Amino acid sequence: MNIGFEAKRVFHNKTGLGNYSRDLIRLLSQYSPENNYFLYNPKFSDVKLFEANNINVFEKKPSSFFYSKFYNFWRQRGVTEDLVKDKINIFHGLSGEIPRGLRAKNIKSVVTIHDLIFVKYPHLYSFFDRKIHFYKFKKAAQQADLVLAISEQTKKDIVEFLKIDASKIKVIYQGCHAVFKKDFSDDEYKEVITKFNLPKQFILNVGTIETRKNILLAVKAVKNIDTCLVIVGKETAYTNEIKNYISEHHLENKVIFLKGLSLQELAILYKLAKVFVYPSLYEGFGIPIIEALYSKTPVITTRGGVFAEAGGPNSVYVNPTSVNEMEKALKTLLQNDALRKEIEEKGFEYVQRFNDEDISKQIINSYLNLISCPKH
Repeated sequence: MNIGFEAKRVFHNKTGLGNYSRDLIRLLSQYSPENNYFLYNPKFSDVKLFEANNINVFEKKPSSFFYSKFYNFWRQRGVTEDLVKDKINIFHGLSGEIPRGLRAKNIKSVVTIHDLIFVKYPHLYSFFDRKIHFYKFKKAAQQADLVLAISEQTKKDIVEFLKIDASKIKVIYQGCHAVFKKDFSDDEYKEVITKFNLPKQFILNVGTIETRKNILLAVKAVKNIDTCLVIVGKETAYTNEIKNYISEHHLENKVIFLKGLSLQELAILYKLAKVFVYPSLYEGFGIPIIEALYSKTPVITTRGGVFAEAGGPNSVYVNPTSVNEMEKALKTLLQNDALRKEIEEKGFEYVQRFNDEDISKQIINSYLNLISCPKH
């Protein structure tokens, strides 16, 4: 098969959507090398986030001056002609979008929808962003032959808010980068500890530092615990609220902010942490939970939504508004080595369901099922 991908985020997004896109391409090219994968990238990037191997993965950019200049128009319409030239059998929009005109060219289509945060938490988005996101997601879900949801929670949201028939939606979970499954040497651990001046014991949080991620809950919880909290992620305006709280309560020595880590440094950080905290209010899935479980680091996250799907039956779940619950959960895990070890082992066993080979098979089988259907 020749499979095309809307690849803007493969080459330009450093966080969740980009990681999902890059990992999917990586595992498909590894476990199904008999196919050709074409990545339609609308523009050049100053930072090299992904490199096509030109064996079974090929990067494609706008071929004309007009589309190079008006690359968003190419993404929405012009790319369809390139798909025809490249004899694409299936086009996969990796983040809620597909171009127009695919059915007219007899190209089957898949769209992945990660979450509907803009509907669930509208106050986090501007009026116009909410309208644009809703229009694009609903239109893509209606026009695509198959909608992939990254969790059962996201599937429920798509049915409820976008009014898409459940029979058109398939849930295929995300995995995580192979580096989080590696073992490291003592020297590699020491290098990271020294470079970032890490304390002997710490709790870890990873993710964009924004209101929805709710990390202030954990900051408040460590106030009366003899430990440190390491926060890794891109800062937003919400960070100021956290830093103001830290300053007011003299917690500067208990909360450490890090950014700009390599993937290997981040993977080592996960393994060094005693506990991983993820007090988010809402996610489409929650990849950092998976990364922590693969690292054999016990997880404390929040009750409700998608988190039990990602964390499994042995992670610890707390009320996202209760500092007392978070504090109690942290104390329990930090003080009980046997319990922590049990959760680590059972979490590692649970997370194997998100392995690359299984995910790859599910994706490829979904493509093959569409190809075998004679009509849209």
